[in-house]
Amino acid sequence: MNNFNGFQPEDFRVFTIDGLEQRMEAIRTIVRPKLAYLGQYFAPSLSAATGDEMFYHVAKHARRTVNPPNDTWVAWAGDKRGYKKHPHFQVGLWNTHLFVWYALIYESPYKQQVGQALQNQLDQLLTIVPDHFRWSPDHTQPDSTPQAALGREGVLRLIQRLQTVKKAELLCGITIDRDDPILADGPQLLARLQQTFAVLTQLYNLGKPALSPSF
Repeated sequence: MNNFNGFQPEDFRVFTIDGLEQRMEAIRTIVRPKLAYLGQYFAPSLSAATGDEMFYHVAKHARRTVNPPNDTWVAWAGDKRGYKKHPHFQVGLWNTHLFVWYALIYESPYKQQVGQALQNQLDQLLTIVPDHFRWSPDHTQPDSTPQAALGREGVLRLIQRLQTVKKAELLCGITIDRDDPILADGPQLLARLQQTFAVLTQLYNLGKPALSPSF
């Protein structure tokens, strides 16, 4: 893919296709090349901003045998073998919107460590993250809440839950509605993603455990 032209309505329509094989074929042929492009495009700048070499992983949905996926994504982490254990970044699609996240999901053994680091620097975190950015406690659900609505106490509750609840997750970033014209403008969308990562890489660095040089 030489020229990235953003995401079109057909990219979001893949999630309305019935049947696992049929939907997976559409994801593979229509959406995945764009996610792979983003993976390659942002790996160098994410590596530079975090100080950790970032490898990209496009979701393969390999464990699915019956239910077709309702979302798909590319993730970046400092591990070429996988991203789920690590604090990572994601860009992906539900059928309603595009999302851009800094994420710790339930498989991560670093949740308590990172959560404590974020809690210890909560004031700085709230300065780094703009009020219109959104938070989510569950990557398997499309819903998220603006920081402005959560307030300090709401963000603190999510961070504390990350440290104490086994299945807890923490995601922070933005969503862009599927009808937003920026999605179909490749250069503008890349610029918006770059602006978002400029914030999320600071959050990643804030969450780095003090005793560990990298995750």
